[in-house]
Amino acid sequence: MKSRLLKTLHETAEDFADIGLIDTQTMREFDALCLPPVKDYTAEDIRNLRLRCRASQSVFAAYLNTSPSTVQKWEQGQKHPNGPSLKLLNLVASKGLEVLA
Repeated sequence: MKSRLLKTLHETAEDFADIGLIDTQTMREFDALCLPPVKDYTAEDIRNLRLRCRASQSVFAAYLNTSPSTVQKWEQGQKHPNGPSLKLLNLVASKGLEVLA
């Protein structure tokens, strides 16, 4: 329900922008507000996600464009993904590893 409502609201805002009722800057800010939240992952979450994708640490790392040692450190809790890596993990969790192929 929330997603459908947000989609409808966003489409309405786009229509307003098209006819000049909302300026470009306001529309950009609105677009940013409509982005889904980025979930943080624990070491166990990352391991479970990788196993759900049936990938080795090396293969998982290759899809995420990082090193196998980084994935290993994430899974051991020695490092935590952030920025683009965290966004990619969220994408893999929602769409599957194939989305990065």
